[in-house]
Amino acid sequence: MAAAAESSPLSTHVLNTADGVPAARMALSLHRLDSKLMIWNMLNVGTTNEDGRCPGLITRETFTPGMYKMRFETGSYWQTLGQTSFYPYVEVVFTISDPVQKFHIPLLMSLFSYSTYRGS
Repeated sequence: MAAAAESSPLSTHVLNTADGVPAARMALSLHRLDSKLMIWNMLNVGTTNEDGRCPGLITRETFTPGMYKMRFETGSYWQTLGQTSFYPYVEVVFTISDPVQKFHIPLLMSLFSYSTYRGS
């Protein structure tokens, strides 16, 4: 698994900014848009580790140009902490034109807000 994680061209890191900790044990999924049928195909599912990261989301061989989305199950995460979030989930949609590059999608979240950006 470590070799797959190191070679993955796509990574994420989720931070619980309300408590100042990584968002551990959050479910997420990765999808790619079928541009002909205009439907999302699920590629992989995962759960963040204790550091809020989910390594090995996709292999370099299957990472092709196109539109992708990462769906973070934020509502379920907050429920496990005994709290209610305004957002039941967060979807981050992004376009990959050069799959040779490395892409990092961080999610910074609290109960009532979130932000993301393209990291390196």
